[in-house]
Amino acid sequence: MDLPVVCDSDDDEMVSHELEQMRSILEEAILETRSMPLKNRPRLPRIPLSKRNQAVVRTLNPMLVTYLEASRDLCETDSVLFGAAVAACRIIGAKLPMAGRATKQSSAIPAWRKRIEDRIAKARTLIGRLISFRSAGYYAELTERIDDLKQKIAAWGKRIRRFTERSRRFNQNRLFQSDQRRLYKSLERPEVCGAGPGPDQSNTVAFWRGLWSEPVNHSEGPWTEVVASQCASVTPMDPVIITPDDVAEAVRRAPNWKSPGLDGLHHYRLKGFMVCHAVLARQFQEALNQKSLPSLFTTGITHLVPKDQVTTDDSTTDLPHK
Repeated sequence: MDLPVVCDSDDDEMVSHELEQMRSILEEAILETRSMPLKNRPRLPRIPLSKRNQAVVRTLNPMLVTYLEASRDLCETDSVLFGAAVAACRIIGAKLPMAGRATKQSSAIPAWRKRIEDRIAKARTLIGRLISFRSAGYYAELTERIDDLKQKIAAWGKRIRRFTERSRRFNQNRLFQSDQRRLYKSLERPEVCGAGPGPDQSNTVAFWRGLWSEPVNHSEGPWTEVVASQCASVTPMDPVIITPDDVAEAVRRAPNWKSPGLDGLHHYRLKGFMVCHAVLARQFQEALNQKSLPSLFTTGITHLVPKDQVTTDDSTTDLPHK
């Protein structure tokens, strides 16, 4: 559904009708995602920062108050915000896959490049045939045709190089806007291509579990007693009070489209739905006082990244978390 969102119109009936439609879409999206497992949530797309899209988010923002006030914990609040993000995508008309996170992988070769390469392949095949026919007595005509095809192949090859360079610059510019650190790392050193066979999954789990999950008995030296006596006179810090301003400041500093965690919620959604800041501050304060966080905030996705060309050795991989 693509609504025009006429927020400045003089026709109050039209504005009211659009608001009711948006409220209906919001309620349907929240009910749909409330009981949905995290792994089945659709992957939210990045939306352009246009005035119309921002107007949609601003309009949905006050509608969330009723749902957020009824939220009992951080998990419910996250579910409400994800449903609001889904509703915003539907109103804007953004493509939203509905069959979980598993989206169709695009081909490694772009369609435009494949078309040009097909033309080049056909032209080379035709050149080979013309060369074999040239000995039949039509030397001049066939030579001119062969030269023409060679010029076309050179032009198509130049077009592929030009489009590839343009695509590379476009991807670098987009990466600069979303994750500058990753861009600079890719410019400093080429990424290691994991083209070889990967390590065995069971061996990898056993290797890293032995480093991170096994209990270790440390022998405490006499220096620990000295540190403990020095810390005895240190005044304890005041209790931490989380305010809505703290949440707003943390959200403001976060990158808009940084890769989300298990919940699939980008920071841009938290920036747009500002009514959630007070609720998040209260619920984070309760979690801090109870010294307990839901598994949603303590579980991450781990990807193995090879550090060199040896991709089968478990010890030559890093474990960046998302």
